[in-house]
Amino acid sequence: MIKNTPPMGWNSWNTFGANINEQLIFDTADKIVETGLLELGYEYLVIDDCWSLKERDENGRLVADPQKFPHGMKTVADYVHSKGLKFGMYSCAGNLTCAGYPGSFEHEFIDAKTFAEWGVDFLKYDYCYHSNIIHGKYLFRRMGLALKNCGRDILFSACTWGADNTAEWIRETGANMWRSTGDIVDTWQSVKNLTEQQEAIFPYGGAGSFNDMDMLIVGMYGKGNVGIDGLNDTQYKTHFSIWAMLGSPLMIGCDIRNMNKETLDILSNKELIKFNQDADCRQVIKLSLFEGSNIKAYARTLENGDIAVGFFNLTDKKVTVKFLLDELGLPESTGKTLEMHEVWTGETVTVKNGTLIRGIEAFDSLVYRCKVVDA
Repeated sequence: MIKNTPPMGWNSWNTFGANINEQLIFDTADKIVETGLLELGYEYLVIDDCWSLKERDENGRLVADPQKFPHGMKTVADYVHSKGLKFGMYSCAGNLTCAGYPGSFEHEFIDAKTFAEWGVDFLKYDYCYHSNIIHGKYLFRRMGLALKNCGRDILFSACTWGADNTAEWIRETGANMWRSTGDIVDTWQSVKNLTEQQEAIFPYGGAGSFNDMDMLIVGMYGKGNVGIDGLNDTQYKTHFSIWAMLGSPLMIGCDIRNMNKETLDILSNKELIKFNQDADCRQVIKLSLFEGSNIKAYARTLENGDIAVGFFNLTDKKVTVKFLLDELGLPESTGKTLEMHEVWTGETVTVKNGTLIRGIEAFDSLVYRCKVVDA
């Protein structure tokens, strides 16, 4: 599979962890459609760890836990597909998964065949309990090759947490997306840390193999499997804005069966989704600011010649940002400037004298679609 824009969908781990079952998946599939999330591009419904029995069957195959999935995974996949969604599952490059269930080490081809027979469209492939004497790139090459030869088009989501210099070799394995960080948790510090870690690896992501900043925590409010502190809606808005701007896959992690209007509004920002899904998939630019390392500014050129520009205040105080357009290739000598449309408020401003000065509230963000116009 060649995936030309970052995958979008929902994953069970952040909220439910091991507490997954057939009815949860059916209800979630229904809700993805009812809320309009599928129409916006959230097409993958992914079951994470803890779905199988602790032992393989007599033929060496993985077996779905009959208490959690009494009708089997083929039935679950068929239901998900009946809703117009794509179905995803989880395995691991080690002897065991991260939660202690059978991994796919030295079972790569039989597992890929099993997934294909069940109707799987997406495989999240983790990195726990892996061999200490075999480099990770060989383990992920194995599964990448197995998936390519399983008889079904299955998106390969590598989850190496950025370990072992993942960015330098993951594309060669056939992975369509790859985790560049450790796991996200529902805290502001986690959002800040994962954002910081991206800047050194901007050149490595892109079409066909997207840098994955981990699943979204929007709407968790401290509840669920990775719920700790919880964030407020302004913080969730900034978190979503950063993930979208930086081209990360957008995989929802909250319980969408019970999400509030604020959560749905954040996840449904069409302008940010357009940035994330822009066909050019251009490398992110880190812009220079004078306000310190906790104020971030990023930009991406878009397919139609517009520029996406975002300013992110990661502090607990209001700040004023000052930005010079010449960093984007627009010194005043060009006779051009930017008309900037903010994607959350709808405000439009035209930059004067080659300099943008804007105030940003604590934890907030300003994200613009910018058109090049005559000064």
